[in-house]
Amino acid sequence: MGKRTLIDRLAILADAAKYDASCASSGSAKRNSLSTNGIGSTEGMGICHAYAPDGRCISLLKILMTNFCIYDCKYCINRVSSNVERARFSVDEIVKLTLDFYKRNYIEGLFLSSGIIRSSNYTMEQMVEVARKLRVEHNFGGYIHLKSIPEADPALIEQAGLHADRLSINIELPREASLKSYAPEKSGAVIRSAMANVRHGIESRQPDRKERGKARPPRFIPGGQSTQMIVGADQSSDKDIMTTSASLYSGYKLRRVYYSAFSPIQDSSGDLPLIKPPLMREHRLYQADWLMRFYGFEKDEIFEARGDGMLDLDLDPKLAWALERRERFPVNVNRASREELLRVPGFGTKSVNRILAARRHTNLRLDHIARIVRSLKICRDFIETVDWHPSRALDLVTLRDRFVPQPQQLQLL
Repeated sequence: MGKRTLIDRLAILADAAKYDASCASSGSAKRNSLSTNGIGSTEGMGICHAYAPDGRCISLLKILMTNFCIYDCKYCINRVSSNVERARFSVDEIVKLTLDFYKRNYIEGLFLSSGIIRSSNYTMEQMVEVARKLRVEHNFGGYIHLKSIPEADPALIEQAGLHADRLSINIELPREASLKSYAPEKSGAVIRSAMANVRHGIESRQPDRKERGKARPPRFIPGGQSTQMIVGADQSSDKDIMTTSASLYSGYKLRRVYYSAFSPIQDSSGDLPLIKPPLMREHRLYQADWLMRFYGFEKDEIFEARGDGMLDLDLDPKLAWALERRERFPVNVNRASREELLRVPGFGTKSVNRILAARRHTNLRLDHIARIVRSLKICRDFIETVDWHPSRALDLVTLRDRFVPQPQQLQLL
């Protein structure tokens, strides 16, 4: 077999990076201008979309430095015992790829992760060197996100934070017992210690507003830190996952916890539960995460609807909660507090802000709400306006059926 070209390795390592959920690619039909004599393509390898700290959607080159790995984590496609095609980039190749893609306006930054080669310190040194060369030698001003290795020397992660916009350290699994079973070379205590060090690095470099004349501390990951949790590789319930997430947000001031639905790999040892959770479970976890962070919900409230610690796959968590707490509805949109409005199914934070602003000038009617929210069908049974009351809808035993997606007959032809 001949030596792989740069494009060959890019295809392998961009595909291998798709299992990192810390930035999401957008879906589209495959189109290539080379075959149509047109302009543009949707098949750029390794291009993903992420959000900058100020809310901008940016395109990133998302690759692994290598998919070789000395670890044998049973849930990882790139584990040492996995029979996958391997490849590796040098530091200079990643730097050149990033600059070339950037100059062609394909990307606005780099998302770099890696398998562990030789040692954690050696791998982290290589990743830091990529960021350093981009920032120092090439004066690169684009976005850089590095996946940090918790077992690496804290001094290396410190150096990474001086060059990157965001660092992420994977928590891997919700429970320590699962981590010991499926990834015995990793330690939850080590991972959390690394997160704590990053948090300390962020806080220690916060400028003191009282000392205006003092020099500002060096820039340190302005985008904060995030983590990724694998969902479905063990028997953790959704409540277990949200409990871990809540502790991570409060303990390490994370910007985001990413949930990655586990796709089982054939495992002859039988150590893995070969249960592929639907992507809808991942979606519901993101919704529950959002409710805790921005809507004032407590973890236990979200799981009131079911006693098994799992989220309802048919209904979003707020709607499922509202159906269990019908005594709190209908909510009068002209008099309710912001906290009460945020509990209404179908009302997002922007919708609530618009309602609060609009009702200062008029008594809101149902047609006003219809122009503010995305779907009146979801919220109308939970609100009242000057011209609308849901009557006895909230007393109907069949109210849930209005919101559950109906089964569809598959077409034979």
